[in-house]
Amino acid sequence: MIIIDKPYVSEFLKQTLIKYQFPVLNTPQLKDLNLDGDINYWSELQAIEHFKNNPETRLYTNSENAIKWISENLTFTDLPKNINLFKDKFLFRDLVKNLYPDVYFKSLSVNDFENLDIQNIPKPFIIKPAVGFFSMAVYRVNSDTEWPLVKTKIHKELDSVKNIYPKEVMDTSRFIIESIIEGDEYAIDAYFNSQGEPVILNIMKHVFASGNDFSDRLYITSYKIITENLMEMENFLGQIGKLSGLKNFPLHVEVRKIKGKKSVPIEVNPLRFGAWCTTADATWMAYNYNSIEYFLTDKKPDWDKLLNKKKGSTFAMMVLENSTGYEARQIKSFDYEKLLTNFTKPLELRKINYHEYPVFGFLFAESKNQHLSELKRILKSNLREYVELKKGEKVTNK
Repeated sequence: MIIIDKPYVSEFLKQTLIKYQFPVLNTPQLKDLNLDGDINYWSELQAIEHFKNNPETRLYTNSENAIKWISENLTFTDLPKNINLFKDKFLFRDLVKNLYPDVYFKSLSVNDFENLDIQNIPKPFIIKPAVGFFSMAVYRVNSDTEWPLVKTKIHKELDSVKNIYPKEVMDTSRFIIESIIEGDEYAIDAYFNSQGEPVILNIMKHVFASGNDFSDRLYITSYKIITENLMEMENFLGQIGKLSGLKNFPLHVEVRKIKGKKSVPIEVNPLRFGAWCTTADATWMAYNYNSIEYFLTDKKPDWDKLLNKKKGSTFAMMVLENSTGYEARQIKSFDYEKLLTNFTKPLELRKINYHEYPVFGFLFAESKNQHLSELKRILKSNLREYVELKKGEKVTNK
């Protein structure tokens, strides 16, 4: 079964629902999502009864907003417990602490910020919401003197996003401090099958502009990225599976990998692949298979066949977050056409209402391996070159 919710439903996901007739939970939220076509809707009562009679039913959701319904209606299953184990970053870090004894972590509330004994926290460290989303309010602290500024930035950011996501998706009252985990970062879409074995559906490298960059601007996948990391990531997920006992469960995992050492998890996001219909759709654009279909029908990618004709290309997914330094109310327009001229082969552009969410859109593109400079350029751009301000708004040097 699939639960659909805000903030975004892609055309690809809509067509997936129609083509495969996967049951879709009929909730009040659907009326705002423009789901046209022949969709196999299930009532809430029908879905609950089905899970009671079929506890091994596979469930996928495009949005963590669905967690609230699951927590309220499927308490007789293991789903709420398994969701919370991964959604709460402190609980997850506690789950894997024996595998990674060198990773320091500490839980605290927003109210603890003022009295935090910063001198006794090993540095550098990362601070982020214990229940968070979309790299919001994630900061690196390198020294004691940086903490007052970071604390101010967190409060300011929390104030700007407090009404965007429900508490089950982003809880701004609790935070976790943890060690800096070095190495290249990867995002993995996968699921555990009925035997508890991990099946990897996608691997994307998360590329950063600098050591202090924690944005979601650029993710890439390629023949090289998949083949060089597949076996190690399967082994890594196998360890997570043994600790959690998961079966018939999809997830989106972020890990850091240092050559010659084992991969260390950053976080695990339950019951979905990449948010905002991103990484699951990216596998179709890059490798021509449907990750959601594969999970719900228990299929495993034939990587040799899928990658055979993709050796010369890198496929990118770009999150065009508002990094301009301007508030949405100051912006008159965003020049999407100008953006597209900077890429040799754009695959799909998704425009987002940046007055409602802090993002201009999402761009998927294919770049030949000899033309990767276009990806480096967008990675370092603050996107001001595409923005026109409203009359009377001043340009600053931020």
